[in-house]
Amino acid sequence: MAFEAKSIARFVPLSPRKVRLVLDQVRGLRAEEALALLKFMPQAAAVPVLKVIASAAANAEENLGVSRDELYIKEIRADEGPRRQWRRFGARGRFKPITRRSSHIMVVLSER
Repeated sequence: MAFEAKSIARFVPLSPRKVRLVLDQVRGLRAEEALALLKFMPQAAAVPVLKVIASAAANAEENLGVSRDELYIKEIRADEGPRRQWRRFGARGRFKPITRRSSHIMVVLSER
């Protein structure tokens, strides 16, 4: 019987598009391998993704009694969170809209 451990990070202040670039690098890898790879990635999105995978691995270890060596990333995705919108005023009475995007990162680890 294969166990699944899940972890979600919500309202991460990074655009989902930028987070997905990092997720594509680790999708399908073993959990330990993904953590080692993320530790040396220069992207800002690597830090929250690393934390979510580490949290899911800890959940599997603590709650399900599964060894970290047997875990792999079954599903990983970045959904769009709420957008924060405001305006910056420009010349001639105009304004320039600014959108701050956020994302929800979800990881499911499974046993090989």
